[in-house]
Parts: sequence; structure tokens; C-alpha cells
Amino acid sequence: MPNLNKPISPQERKDILQSYKSLLEASEAIIQPGDVKMIREAIAVSLRKATHIRRISGTPALLHSLEIARIVVEEVGLGRTSLICSLLYDVLRNGEITIEEIREQFDDHVVLIMEGLHKVADLYNRNTSIKSENFRKLLLTFAQDVRVILVIIADRLRTMRTLERYDRQSQEVISSEVAYLYAPMAHRLGLYTIKSEMEDLVMKFTNREMYKFIAKKLNETKRARDKYISEFIAPLKKELSDQGLDFDIKGRTKTINSIFHKMRKQNVEFEQVYDLFAIRIIIDTDIKKEKAECWKVYSIVTDKYQPNPSRLRDWLSVPKSNGYESLHTTVLGPNHKWIEVQIRTKRMDEIAEKGLAAHWRYKGIKSERGLDQWLTNVREILENPEVNAVDFIDDFRLNLYEEEVFVFTPKGDLRRLPKGATVLDFAFDIHSEVGKKCVGARVNQKNVSIKYELRNGDQVEIQTSSNQEPKRDWLSVVSTSRARTKLKQALRDIEYKEAEIGREMLARRLKNWKMELTDQLIGQLVKHFRYKSVHDFFRDIAEDNLDAVAVKDYILKEREKEKEQAENQLAGRSAENFVTPTDHEEEVGHDVLLIDKNLSNVNFQLAKCCNPIFGDDIFGFVSVNGGIRIHRKNCPNAPDMRQKYGYRIVPARWTGEAGGSYLAALRVTGEDDIGIVTNISQVVSKDMGLKMRSINVNSHDGVFEGTLSVFVNNKQLLNTLMKKIKNIRGVFDVSRFDAV
Repeated sequence: MPNLNKPISPQERKDILQSYKSLLEASEAIIQPGDVKMIREAIAVSLRKATHIRRISGTPALLHSLEIARIVVEEVGLGRTSLICSLLYDVLRNGEITIEEIREQFDDHVVLIMEGLHKVADLYNRNTSIKSENFRKLLLTFAQDVRVILVIIADRLRTMRTLERYDRQSQEVISSEVAYLYAPMAHRLGLYTIKSEMEDLVMKFTNREMYKFIAKKLNETKRARDKYISEFIAPLKKELSDQGLDFDIKGRTKTINSIFHKMRKQNVEFEQVYDLFAIRIIIDTDIKKEKAECWKVYSIVTDKYQPNPSRLRDWLSVPKSNGYESLHTTVLGPNHKWIEVQIRTKRMDEIAEKGLAAHWRYKGIKSERGLDQWLTNVREILENPEVNAVDFIDDFRLNLYEEEVFVFTPKGDLRRLPKGATVLDFAFDIHSEVGKKCVGARVNQKNVSIKYELRNGDQVEIQTSSNQEPKRDWLSVVSTSRARTKLKQALRDIEYKEAEIGREMLARRLKNWKMELTDQLIGQLVKHFRYKSVHDFFRDIAEDNLDAVAVKDYILKEREKEKEQAENQLAGRSAENFVTPTDHEEEVGHDVLLIDKNLSNVNFQLAKCCNPIFGDDIFGFVSVNGGIRIHRKNCPNAPDMRQKYGYRIVPARWTGEAGGSYLAALRVTGEDDIGIVTNISQVVSKDMGLKMRSINVNSHDGVFEGTLSVFVNNKQLLNTLMKKIKNIRGVFDVSRFDAV
């Protein structure tokens, strides 16, 4: 392991100075007169704070920061704000500077990005797994400001470039993370050069033998390849010059990673991979003439060499969502070899190399609509607590890599979806309600099913029915994470409604049989019939998968068993013989309760089915386990106990002053508002000074229903609390319920 405390060597000092000079040269074009002071301050902070810090690899942190900043400016194409944040990132990550100090010295734009980077650094300091719930927070931080993503990508690229200095385990962990998340992110943001380099470096450290093999082969065939490229280009150069075009033409060898994937996909040896390189023609022209001149170049290329029509890719008419514009074709070159030709303008090439950062400069805008839509989708999915983190990140990663299809609404509006999207995906993309009611569509004036896979240029009119409801097998039809999330939510809503119907059906049937459905009984039934949840139990009741008669038979058998046990245990015994076990949850002082007038020194337990508190009207019930349980007189189980087990009931009442604290449960309903939970908590804790054990909130269609359990001394205090909560703005109703 490298010595992280050793002083900076003369060679490292030289490297730092060279990197510093390179950064200043790269930054000349983006620095405005007013920016100079702030950039110098950031460099000064980094020099002052990071001189003695080294990274795990042994590299001086100062050199790493300067290199990140240079990548951000030179290779990503960002401006002075991101440059400043890159310089400060490592010193913030190492705790050498705080957000408060940054706020004092720099503007709000810098502070905003640094806060995002601080959250990312904090999660990494916890050794966050990329498949953990914490990683959801990391992605959500990315989704707030795209520059946070770009600075982190620059940091990961610099780390990958120096990865040979890390130990083997770190190499594997970092490579896995870059392959799984950051390379796809770079791809989605249009940073194709960075994405390709990341993938090559990942392969270098995870598939070393194959990487070395392909690199060696490429080196061996370089001379022959260069000769072939010159031969292919020569006639094109002459014709393009004759047409008066200002152009640059060059050959580009494909990445080692892409060659490896072609070998594996086509199941061939290296020598049998023919498209090892691509030809790129870049023309310098006015923005108004771009498309016309690109197609003019296409015409010249296809006149000289036979094209493959099925391999034409037109991203001039409809650019990719990340701003990528280009015209791709594959032609048959000398010696009958297929060669890919990419045609684009100088502006398009810079956007292809530097992604959205270049796009912002040319457009003069802060963000791109496609990116904003993507980030909005990411936020929506991340903020849904029902989404499993591992499932989400898998979907997220796959969606990043997907190519798009462009389809039109009947009004001519263009919609962008991932390749492989279906009619049902399109319906959910329009609106959740349209998706839920979708029965099919008319695509290009022809009726198709919800499973129809959309193609570029399709005109889609969704058909709906008021009788349609989402089905679970639809999950195999949708391919986008947005549609899957909306569909899962809709299915949960349906299951909840079915469960409510089942509850009502069972309660009505039991009432006809003179039986009552209590929370305690529900728990017993779920356990007896071996259901995973109460919802599943009631849904089967609603769908007649479980007969209510079976429930009735179970209740009657349990009553009979209980009666026999009670008769056996109560023979020759009285209430004063019963002492409750000592492992009860809430035990109150002996002087508080008077049981059956003169009984004393009797331990008792407060019944969990109704949770009596000081001041409630109560009674005692001798349990079959050998103890007395105290119930409220209006306990939901009270009528049943009096009717069947009257001989086991003993009078009880509160005496003296209230002692100890009692657990009470409240149900609160109201308008779904972001601050409602905070307001309720403030009333309980600050206004009333009470201890709250738990609070749970569910929302549906703009209405929330919450349950909270609090410790109170008496009933009067509970009533006061209920009044205060009811006075909170947005609260509809507050009621006490039995089970905590």
C-alpha cells in the first residue's frame, strides 16, 4: 500500500506545475474578466488545503484536482463554475474545507454544485454499494444538477487513467462501478469519447488477457490499416475538394472494447472482424447549410462506393435526445470490405465529442429538453419509495444504454421513447390514466394491440375503455422504467381496493352469524390460513378463493378450544389467584388500579386490543394464561367477552392519581401536504411535550391517512392532544383507535 504521508517529490512537484499550466491554457477561452479572481481563489484554496493530502493510489490530491478540472474544461467543455467545483472537490471530500467556508468565498452556483458533490462524497465515505438504498440518494443528487454528474464522471475518468496505481481489489471495485453506472451515464450525456475510453479501461483491468491480445493485434495491423484508409480516402478527398467543400477527413480505429463485443456477438476471431475502423468526414459550414451539405457529402460517398441501404442512420432529421447529430452509412470499399462512414459538421462533431456541454454553448441555453425530461423521469422513479433499489438501478442502467424511437401523436407532437417501447409504454408516457385504460391503438391507421413494438415515424392514437383495468401480465409488456413504476402503483391501488371489498364482505357475513371481525381475529386468521399479508387474505375473500364459511368454522373451533381450556384452568380458582407474567410491555404501579374492590398485590397487563389509559372506563378479564388483562369498556372485543365468558370478568377502576405513561394510538386524515407530518410532530413533541413512539403516513389521490402512537399520562391529556392536531391546517379528522 502506498505511503499516504510522504512529502511531495520533485517529480510530483514538476507534474503539478505542468498540470497547472495546462489548466490555465485550457481555461483561457472560458474565463471572463470577472471570473479570474474566483478561479484564482479556487486554485489558491486547493493549493493551500491539499498540499499534504494523497489519494489511496498515492497520487497527490492536488494533482488529481487539477487533472479533473482540466478534463472538465478540455474534454467535457464546461465553464468556470464547474472548473472551480472540480478544484474544490477533493479538499471538500477530505474534510479540508466545509460548505460554509465555500459559501463565504464563492457564488450560489458554485455552492449548489458543491452541495451535490458533498452529498455524493458523504455516501462514498460510507462505502455505499451501487445496489443499495443509499445509492438511490446518490442518483437523486445527480438528477438535481447535471454538472454534478459531469464533475463526477471527470473524477472517475481520471481515477481510471491512474488505476494501475491501485491494489487489485480496488481496481475491480472501481472498474465494476464505472462499467455499471458511469460509462452508461457518459453515453446518455453524449460523451462518446469518454464513454469509449472508460469501457476500454474497464476491460483493461477486468479482462486483461483479451485486452492485451486485441491491443497487440491492432498494433501489428496498424501499418496495413493506415495504408487501406489512405487508399479509401484518396478519391473522396479529390471529389470533395472539386465540389469546393471545406472539410477534414480521417480514419478512426474502433475501441478495443467494441471490437471485443463484435468478436463475441458474431462469434468470430479478430482477423474476421472487418469493420475495425470508421471514416469520419467533418465539414466546416454555416449552420443554415449544414443538412444540405451533409447530404451532398453522402451523395459523393455513395457515388464512389456502393452503400448498404439497411445501414443508413439519419440523426440529422431527428437528433438523439442527448443532442447527437450525424449521418452514418456503410459502404463497400476496396477489396470488398464494408466501411462505416460518418458525416457531420464541425459543430456536430464537437457536440459528439463533448456532449451536452457543447450543445449548451451552441444553443445558448442552460439545459436540453431531452435531458430535462430524462432527469425528471429519474427523479419521479427515485422519489417513489415503493421502488426496489436493485430493480430500479438495473432498469436505470438499461434505459441509459437504449437507443430511441421517435413517434407522433395524432396532432403531430413528437414523442421520444427507448427502443423496444410498446403501445402500452406510449400510453403511460402520455398519462397514467391513459395507460391504465389502454386497450390498444391505431398505428398508421391500423389497429394494433398493446404489445405492438413502436417503430421510428409511427403515428400512434391510443384507444381506451372505461371498463379496462391494469393487469399484472402487463408488466411483461412494458419496457420503460417509467411505465413499469406507474403500472406497479396502479396494481397496488387495485389490490388495496379489492382488499377493502373483501374486508367488508367478511365483516358482513360474520355479522350475520353474530360474530365480530376484530384486529386480533384478523391476525389469527392470516396466520392460520398462511397468508403473507392481510391484503392477500382479504383479496382472496373478495375473489372467492377463500370461503367465508371456512373462516366461520375456524372461529367456532377456536371458541370451543378456548372454552375447554378456561374451564380446566379455572376449576377451584378465583381472580385473586391470578398474577400476570412479568414480561408485559406496559406495567403500571399497583396503587393506580383497584380490581374487584379489595383485591391488592395483583399484577396485571393492559390489553393491546384497546390500550386503556388512565381515565378510561375499564374492566378486568381473567385470561387462560393465568393473568388479568385490563380492557376499556368500549373495547371492540368487550361484547363477545361478556356474552361468552362473563364468569371471567372482574370489575376494575382507576383510583388515586395517574401514574406512569400509557401508549395511545390516533388515526389522522387530511389533505396530502408536504409539511403535514412535521406540523403533527411539532404539536406532539414541542407544544405538548409528549413522547412519540411511531408515525406512519400513506397518501392516495391527494388525501393522506396517518397513524401515530404516543405516550400520555391520562385520557384528558389525550383529548387535548386530539383537539390540537385537529386544529392543524389541512387535517380533516382525528380519532382514537384500538390497536397500536
